[in-house]
Amino acid sequence: MRVGILTGGGDCPGLNAVIRAVVRKGTMYYGDSVVGFVEGWRGVLENRTMELDLDSIAGIIHRGGTLLRTSRTNPQREPDGWERIRKSFESQRLGALVAVGGDDTLGVAKWISDQGLPVVGVPKTIDNDLSGTDLCFGFDTAVGIATEAIDRLHSTAEAHNRVMVVEVMGREAGWIAIWSGIAGGADVVLIPEKPYDVAAVCELLKRRHARGKYFSIVVVAEGARPAGGGERPSAAGPRDAFGHERLGGISNTLAEQIEAHTGYETRVVILGHTQRGGTPTAFDRVLATRYGVYAIDMAHRGEFGRMASLRGQELTSVPLAEALGRNRKVGNDLYDLASVFFG
Repeated sequence: MRVGILTGGGDCPGLNAVIRAVVRKGTMYYGDSVVGFVEGWRGVLENRTMELDLDSIAGIIHRGGTLLRTSRTNPQREPDGWERIRKSFESQRLGALVAVGGDDTLGVAKWISDQGLPVVGVPKTIDNDLSGTDLCFGFDTAVGIATEAIDRLHSTAEAHNRVMVVEVMGREAGWIAIWSGIAGGADVVLIPEKPYDVAAVCELLKRRHARGKYFSIVVVAEGARPAGGGERPSAAGPRDAFGHERLGGISNTLAEQIEAHTGYETRVVILGHTQRGGTPTAFDRVLATRYGVYAIDMAHRGEFGRMASLRGQELTSVPLAEALGRNRKVGNDLYDLASVFFG
């Protein structure tokens, strides 16, 4: 079989491990030839490819980013998008395409699958908010990076009696914020699932100050919202091809409000794309490898229109529609656990 693979959306630690696994299992066990589409769905639209063999995947498991590069291209917005994708499938003589991505990338995968093209999906997002699976690779690495940053900020915050507001990724779900906040000993964690009240946040910080703790760490997800229907800040510029605004800056607004309400010196650290970059953890390398091997097996079983999924400790597959139904949110139990340590 000739198998295609693409990586779409934001880059993520572990993508190269997926590519490596698909190529290794496909070529060594099934006798497949594997072709990579360059820059996600843009590569499929333009039929831009690179051949993938054992030599091309040598030494990539520990590398961040993606050998195939990526983009946020949305073929559904192109008037001739479907026809161009169909022609690329025919030109490359594909028996299957492995699409590695989040809800946007997999939404396109479902679209072309519904029209009869053989596609399997692999879940990818550091936000860990994709439905249909218990865990996405890249999340563990992002949490580790955020936790290390929080650990480092403790000492400088204590030295200067400052409040440090740490902004992490998390558009619609606060998994990175809640995990790194718990692991890093944050004093307040704010997530999109729980609209926050600035006055209540300040009371927690004052309570801590009254106990003789003159510094505090506040972790906030980029998509956190103020209570009462307030808007979350977004960066200037157009929305992306999937209609998403560029979030960023909630920490600056929050820091100004904290300093105004409490009088405590407050500083901001926005981790941004550092959470995506660099070497994936061992856990993410193994999880991504498992997903890649399972995806090529799915293709040979004819499980098209489905996504590889981790349920507990076991891999299975679910319909792409199940993966795209909703964002997977942080539950009350985990938030309640974190709140034990607030203030």
